[in-house]
Amino acid sequence: MTSPQDDGRVAVYLDFDNIVMSWYDRVHGRNSYNRDRARIAEDPTEPEIAERLAAATVDVGAILDYAASYGTLVLTRAYADWSSPVNAIYRRQLVGRAVDLVQLFPAAAYAKNGADIRLAVDTVEDMFRLADLTHVIVVAGDSDYVPLAQRCKRLGRYVIGVGVAGSTAKSLAAACDAFEPYDTLPGVPPIEKPAKVEKKRDQPADDASPAPEKSDQKPTRRRRSARPAEEPASNDAVPAFGDTPPEDLHAVATRLLERALRVGQDKGDAQGFLYASAVKQHIRRMDPSFSEKALGYRSFNDFLTSRDQLAEVREDGHERLVRLKA
Repeated sequence: MTSPQDDGRVAVYLDFDNIVMSWYDRVHGRNSYNRDRARIAEDPTEPEIAERLAAATVDVGAILDYAASYGTLVLTRAYADWSSPVNAIYRRQLVGRAVDLVQLFPAAAYAKNGADIRLAVDTVEDMFRLADLTHVIVVAGDSDYVPLAQRCKRLGRYVIGVGVAGSTAKSLAAACDAFEPYDTLPGVPPIEKPAKVEKKRDQPADDASPAPEKSDQKPTRRRRSARPAEEPASNDAVPAFGDTPPEDLHAVATRLLERALRVGQDKGDAQGFLYASAVKQHIRRMDPSFSEKALGYRSFNDFLTSRDQLAEVREDGHERLVRLKA
């Protein structure tokens, strides 16, 4: 079996509908997506729905950056109905990361398990077509992928699963060589729990607000505005250098360095020190356009030294080691 420490060649397969729905339920509560499905399909730009969708935005960059820690991304595919407005908002983000978008037609015409079957067929075909493929990463939480994970392991590939905590079948996690909850990936913000408003008990009757006057007019539905009052919150994923204004390049580079150190530290020794060359290699996997010279530094070591508030650097012979500061 392939070792997880090898500088491998990685294939990533995303059941995109699964991860979007699971993360929506994780953020807003169990079965929230099913309850809001009709309103989302009717008008995803409605202010309340747009706000809920923005709060549950999936950071595709965090998934791909984690996958890049295992080796070179040979291919990445995302399976969904990209004509759906919920999925369409991710198209620019996915195309910017060179993800191949596989179109699946609506369930009425394509059957319930269209994504599961297509993803599994493509994965098995790729393993036989690409003999040098070492790692397979399946981003989903459905137990239907258990046979796929088992088959990939039997064919000598190292299988990693990524899914949302609480929505992933335990059998799928057990079938993988490694499993990482999406919630814990570097760069994914923690879920903010809404503050509970305690109701006052034994409130005096005279403090109660007066009851509204009755009217003979029949109640009418509140009209939904065609456009939201405010634009949905923007995605906090790490943008590509080519899509970033020049004044923000340094901030983007700092986030890339922090994410690379966090991912590497989880896999490194207890002290968390990593070889600077390995950190740079991981950053280049996350964003191939990264260049310390474009930021005005003569070397990567100079770049690390400039981030002394974030990274701790020390010499070890001819090697330079770096770790994330506490």
